[in-house]
Amino acid sequence: MLPTITIVGRPNVGKSSLFNALTRTRDALVADQPGLTRDRKIGKGRVGGRDYWLIDTGGLGEEGDTILEHITEQALLAVKEADCVLFLVDGRAGLTSVDENLSQNLRQFNMPIYLVINKSEGIQPEIISAEFHRLGFREVFAISAAHQQGITALMENVLSSFPESETAPEPEQAGIKVAIMGRPNVGKSTLVNRMLGYERVIAYDKPGTTRDSIFIPFERDGQLYTLIDTAGVRRRAKVYETVEKFSIIKAFHAIEASNVVIMLLDAHEGITDQDTNLLGQIIDSGRALVIAVNKWDGVSDSEEIRRNLNRKLHFIDFAKIHFISALHGSGVGNLFNSIQSAWQAAHREINTARLNQVLQKAVSTHPPPLVRGRRVKLRYINQGGTNPPRFLIHGNQVKSLPSAYKRYLINVLRTTFKLEGTPIQLEFRQGENPYEGRKNVLTPHQQKKRKRLIQHVKKKK
Repeated sequence: MLPTITIVGRPNVGKSSLFNALTRTRDALVADQPGLTRDRKIGKGRVGGRDYWLIDTGGLGEEGDTILEHITEQALLAVKEADCVLFLVDGRAGLTSVDENLSQNLRQFNMPIYLVINKSEGIQPEIISAEFHRLGFREVFAISAAHQQGITALMENVLSSFPESETAPEPEQAGIKVAIMGRPNVGKSTLVNRMLGYERVIAYDKPGTTRDSIFIPFERDGQLYTLIDTAGVRRRAKVYETVEKFSIIKAFHAIEASNVVIMLLDAHEGITDQDTNLLGQIIDSGRALVIAVNKWDGVSDSEEIRRNLNRKLHFIDFAKIHFISALHGSGVGNLFNSIQSAWQAAHREINTARLNQVLQKAVSTHPPPLVRGRRVKLRYINQGGTNPPRFLIHGNQVKSLPSAYKRYLINVLRTTFKLEGTPIQLEFRQGENPYEGRKNVLTPHQQKKRKRLIQHVKKKK
């Protein structure tokens, strides 16, 4: 079993920078702003041929509003789950009273604690660590997360206290990656917690609570999933803070990393222009889609809301719509069936012979319209990929097919092969005309024959 290591410290000491350096990723959002990390983030690190789990946490030691209390709660949960703790302090700022209080609180957990002094580049380790010896830790490490100095030596020392695993770690099992998308304050984090069955991410009645994309693996009824909680996406004109811009970029990256996207709507506000734009982004990405209308328990005229939603979502007729309450849990369990159906449809591989039977039947039932007086010939179809299902249709003049007929073909494929919950991509390949671009030049024999034919016609007249 791999050791689990948690990074803790007061705000803005470089915990997320160290997390990125150790996992060799850019998963954690980093900016020169305290309180940026809120939910705990999990990653995998490797040093000297040994793997370990790493948990990034929000800043500890501050008191204030409810969000700070939630951040502290999440960080303490991460400490309880850990085998050891990296207690990070800021070497440039020096020892603070918050650091002293944190050291006392961490000792209560009775686990190995390593004092790590960050931002020590350009300073002698003996000088920068002098005042931190007052905290009473046996070993002190001076590093620079931003410049990746001293990190390897730190982790080799930390991992030396854990026995090496006799067997190689099992490879990570694949699961269905599900991204939760939506505008700010529609209940994404509440839905994630409800689907997991415990308070894994911070849910608070305030827009912008979630800032980073959080990947959370779990298992339900024998099926592996990875839930991705994302930051709320607002209209670009309303985004002013740099941190929020990067949060939105992270949210769009989460779409690309997912297999299925749950688009969360607010039942009280209906579908807005921003929801429509976000749905367009999801469809363009080709990801399978499930639509969930949240806060359904508090609506008064449910039938009117259903009619309005069906009217505005007519362009997404392939996605299943659920009416749920993430807070109270009603309807949330039904999402998993739709997630699995959409994932299976997106990854379905279809026999080429069967595809061509369906295409020929569709063409004979409803032939394509004439284009400039000429008939469009659809000769052959094959599957070109999955997630989303992509089909290649070969023929003559296929690039001139009207959009209505393309939609007809998509509906036939969707109905026949039960491809619900996923967009379908059609690509048309037009056969080349071997005579295109060539002049009509006759051979000498053809010219003589043509001349005799013209003379014959004139004599008859």
